[in-house]
Amino acid sequence: MLAVKRKVIEAALVIVFFLLETTIFSYLELASIKPNLLIILTAAFGFMQGKKEGMFVGVLSGFLLDISFGQYIGFYILLYTVIGYANGFFQKLYYDENIKLPLLLIGGSELVYGILVYFFQFMLQSDFHFLYYLGHVIIPEMLYTVIITLIVYQIILRINRKLVEEEKRSASRFV
Repeated sequence: MLAVKRKVIEAALVIVFFLLETTIFSYLELASIKPNLLIILTAAFGFMQGKKEGMFVGVLSGFLLDISFGQYIGFYILLYTVIGYANGFFQKLYYDENIKLPLLLIGGSELVYGILVYFFQFMLQSDFHFLYYLGHVIIPEMLYTVIITLIVYQIILRINRKLVEEEKRSASRFV
C-alpha cells in the first residue's frame, strides 16, 4: 500500500513541477533561459531512491513534455528515463546531509540533457552552431538549474524523508 502511495506522491510532484516550470518559471526567465525543474526531480529521485524510482519519475516527466511540446512521442520519455536510471547508480554514494553530490549530479544531468537535445533537435537538422548553443543555452540553463536546485532540492528531500520514515514505521510493524 505504501508503494502505491509513493507512486501517487511522485506523480503529483511531477505534475506540480511541470506546471511550475511551464507557468510561474516562464516569468522568471533570464535571457530566455529558465531552470529545468523536471531534471531536478528526476535526478533527485534517481539518486535518492534508485534506478527504478528515477526511471518512473523520468517516464512521467518525459511523457508530459512529449505530449505538450515534443515533435515526437517518446523523445523526452527516453531522455528523462535514461537520466533517472543513470542517477540511480549513485544511490549508494548518496547521503541526505551532503549537498555537493546532488548539485553535481543535477548539473551533470542538465549538461547531458542540453547536449542531447542539441544533437537530436538541432544538429540532425543541419544546425551546426554548437559553441553558440553551448555558451548561450546549455551552460546558462545548467547554472540556473543548479542555483534553483539549492531551494527546490530541500523540498524534495523533506518529502522523501517523510516517505522513507513512513515506510520504515510500516515495515517495523510487520516484523
